[in-house]
Amino acid sequence: MATSSEIYKVTFLNKGKVYELFVRQVFQSDLYGFIEVEDYVFDEVTQVVVDPSEEKLKNEFAGVRRSFIPIQSVIRIDEVEKGGVSKISSGDNITPLPVNYIGGKTDHVKSD
Repeated sequence: MATSSEIYKVTFLNKGKVYELFVRQVFQSDLYGFIEVEDYVFDEVTQVVVDPSEEKLKNEFAGVRRSFIPIQSVIRIDEVEKGGVSKISSGDNITPLPVNYIGGKTDHVKSD
């Protein structure tokens, strides 16, 4: 789906927080209900000031080659001209889609 020059900003909900990541590849996973993101792009440090939020993300995704994100957690995916600062923000104003983990009603067969 992506060439090496394309950069995507992926915004998704994880543990009540909103994650914004920049990646070079986004595609539908072979695992049903997931998208895959690869080739993370982090802003190179060119200033003396370091953003602690981005450093936390760098540490969290250090050594990760690919992430599988549940499709219901995805808020938005944008193709952008250049990467920016990845960050974690509070998800106070985001309501996740309801997910029913318990099976629905099943028909019971009455035995006479």
